[in-house]
Amino acid sequence: MAEGKKLVIVESPTKMRSIQGYLGDGYEVLSSVGHIRDLADRKAIPAELKKTSIGKYSIDIENEFTPYYVESERGKKTVTELKRALKNADELLLATDEDREGEAIAWHLLETLKPKVPVKRMVFHEITEDAIQAAVQNTRELDLALVDAQETRRVLDRLYGWDVSDVTRRKVGQGTSAGRVQSAATRLVVDRERERMAFISASYWGLETSAAHREAGASAFSARLARLEGAPLARGTDFDDQGQLKKAVVVLDEARARSLGEAIAAVGEASVSSLESKPGTRSPKAPFTTSTMQQEAGRKLSMSAKHAMGVAQRLYEKGFITYMRTDSTALSAQAVEAARAQAVALYGEKAVPLNPRVYKSKSKNAQEAHEAIRPSGDDFRTPASVSAELDRDEQRLYDLIWKRTMASQMSDAKYETTTVTLAVSADGQDAEFTASGTVYTFKGFLEAYEEGRDEKRADADKSDDQSLPVLAVGDVLRLSDVEPKGHSTSPKPRYTEASLVKALEEKGIGRPSTFASIIDVIINRGYVTKRGQALVPSWLAFSIVRLLEGHFADLVDYDFTAALEDDLDAIARGEQKRAEWLHDFYFGSDAHVGLRHIVDNLGEIDARELNATKISDIATVRFGRYGPYLDVTDPDNPDAEPRRVNIPDDLAPDELTAEKAQELIDAPVAGNRVLGENPETGRQIVVKDGRFGPYLEEELPEDDAAPAPETPKKRTAKKDAAPKPRRASLFKSMSPETVDLETALRLLSLPRVVGNDPESGDVITAQNGPYGPYIKKGTDSRTIDSEELIFDITLEQALAIYAQPKYGARRPSSALKEFDNDPVSEKPIRIRDGRFGAYVTDGTTNVTIPRGQTPDDITFEIAVQMLADKRAKGPAPKRTAKRTTTRKTAAKK
Repeated sequence: MAEGKKLVIVESPTKMRSIQGYLGDGYEVLSSVGHIRDLADRKAIPAELKKTSIGKYSIDIENEFTPYYVESERGKKTVTELKRALKNADELLLATDEDREGEAIAWHLLETLKPKVPVKRMVFHEITEDAIQAAVQNTRELDLALVDAQETRRVLDRLYGWDVSDVTRRKVGQGTSAGRVQSAATRLVVDRERERMAFISASYWGLETSAAHREAGASAFSARLARLEGAPLARGTDFDDQGQLKKAVVVLDEARARSLGEAIAAVGEASVSSLESKPGTRSPKAPFTTSTMQQEAGRKLSMSAKHAMGVAQRLYEKGFITYMRTDSTALSAQAVEAARAQAVALYGEKAVPLNPRVYKSKSKNAQEAHEAIRPSGDDFRTPASVSAELDRDEQRLYDLIWKRTMASQMSDAKYETTTVTLAVSADGQDAEFTASGTVYTFKGFLEAYEEGRDEKRADADKSDDQSLPVLAVGDVLRLSDVEPKGHSTSPKPRYTEASLVKALEEKGIGRPSTFASIIDVIINRGYVTKRGQALVPSWLAFSIVRLLEGHFADLVDYDFTAALEDDLDAIARGEQKRAEWLHDFYFGSDAHVGLRHIVDNLGEIDARELNATKISDIATVRFGRYGPYLDVTDPDNPDAEPRRVNIPDDLAPDELTAEKAQELIDAPVAGNRVLGENPETGRQIVVKDGRFGPYLEEELPEDDAAPAPETPKKRTAKKDAAPKPRRASLFKSMSPETVDLETALRLLSLPRVVGNDPESGDVITAQNGPYGPYIKKGTDSRTIDSEELIFDITLEQALAIYAQPKYGARRPSSALKEFDNDPVSEKPIRIRDGRFGAYVTDGTTNVTIPRGQTPDDITFEIAVQMLADKRAKGPAPKRTAKRTTTRKTAAKK
């Protein structure tokens, strides 16, 4: 770098290229590619520190909870490049994001680079030329309070996660974990499922009819029965979750509803007894924060929180929107003016109120320094004008942000709601029907945008917004289609990603910038799966939450978790000392039992009871090594070994009622159906139902069979092991109820010898494996197109397959799904089935589809983003230990 240039360090390469163009030749802009170092894992700790707290947590607990940081392999290369550029620089500008994470990255760079030139902190909220030039002219010092807050959060999560996860792995199962925020989020989903499991439905009936003026061709409107003999009729909201009435109302049963409906239909008319019109207004919602953007992207665009944040990140780095991690609803004066001007241009002078709207956020954390998420610049670009520069998902999210921002500065919508009451006497009873209709007299902000809604309970009362004809009190209307309708109350809907984000924010659990990663973790851990948009907890999640509630009650208490966030915010504002707070959290204080005390005094934990949920007097759900199952006791012989019954994978916890459990218990067992005798060995061939599906087994005589593994025994040498029975899986096209002995013998005879390769002499066999049918020659295996080919493929066909390149297009694609070419690699994107499940690939980069999602959930845009995210991460880093430095350097700077 030439003498006199200033070195600017940003976080991402995309941002680096944009900013370089705005700053010109007097600057060199380089990227740190995120964090250059992090807490060491246990393998990276030197031997002399293994027995200290550093060896366990990578944190020196006795020395003010000082972290032990190491550089990643990628971080080392980045630091080398940055040091080389710094040698010829006369000034260093740290231009990472202006939040806790960005401030921490800047501090780590400062600690590692140890610059000898002046250092300034450069911050901006959007990547436009004006914003970047202004940021260069208005630098500040590094905010060590923000650094403290981020480091405290990192240390807190390590202490909590490693200590509590050790317990979950021992008592629930390997691969499980706990986390300060992920555990609270999991508990929210489990608590909602518990409510659904405890819910008792109530039934009630009503009447609906169609009403119109008596002249021919008059427009009709629908009305529902609201009162009978002056008493209100039951509605869904009148019942509690136990099916009990919350107030005195009339509950019709089916017989009474039908009888009354027939009587009213016989009368055939009703009079208008009252008309009531009320004016109303609706105000626009505030511009997007991180949380509300994630919610709306989920509701309107069906984007997961993670996907929405990835798309927003790209829009920010390309300069189309302001910074996407913010809790602020405030807009700058320039943004307000731009939104108002655009609204006037599109919808006229009345589209905006006389004075600009001002929104205030309840949040008081450090991210308030940002604006709300909005289009960048002082003159917003319309979605149509930028469509050529964005991919489909970027276009959709930009359009959402643009509309929300503009609507936030527009006028209130005005409407008038008219409610009409129709009176009719039938069968000696006075009945009243009501109908309502809403007419917008001025649409205001609704011309641009209307916020989406979370899914409501099925029994929630729906507004009857409809067009009503001109009516007057005393009008006699014709009634038709008087229809009795039965209703049942329903439980609260399961959380979606959008509604879970909303609940996390309302309870103060985590921060909006972390919501996407929280949801991603609980899905990948298998605690939650997605059924459509709904989040369904697994039985594993029930076990985890039961353990935490029983032994770490404070740590999963919603109020306590929210209080931790408030404390972290206080550290970020410089009102609380990092080391003192961590000491109180870990070792305890007068107001709080420390984590260390809780872990050291857990007492006995009954893992068997922990993993048990009672469904009925004889059936209990347990979560075992291979998943959930029903433990069924014999009521006539309670001391007998319980019977195990598999639980279908697609059965949600709230669907496993006592009745459903009994149905599973009583279902005919597909296994243990004797097909006949193998004529060669004289042994019985039996079809059985296993954990991984139906299979065949040639049963051994009892004297030869291996003993049942009732109790753990010391392993014996292989030569002393009991013989194992021959087994074979059924083909996917076969049914355990219809498979016959002939087919079973053919399956048990596999692998089948196809023939010998005339050149090498190697035997070619056809067989079935866990990943599908294939042929094998020596160590060279090739997939074949169908299981039936195992028995039908000829030697000539097998040789033709081997004559093709192993990874070439030797036959029609076996991909589960195919898309257009990836915009980066320019290679076709496919979804394939692999050893560890379905994955997305462009032939170079492979990304496993996360647990809880299926290939059907993956669109072209999602596939492109998954591949882009994987490329950005690069190969898994190898860490090398390096002692941490103190913060004295930063303080001096």
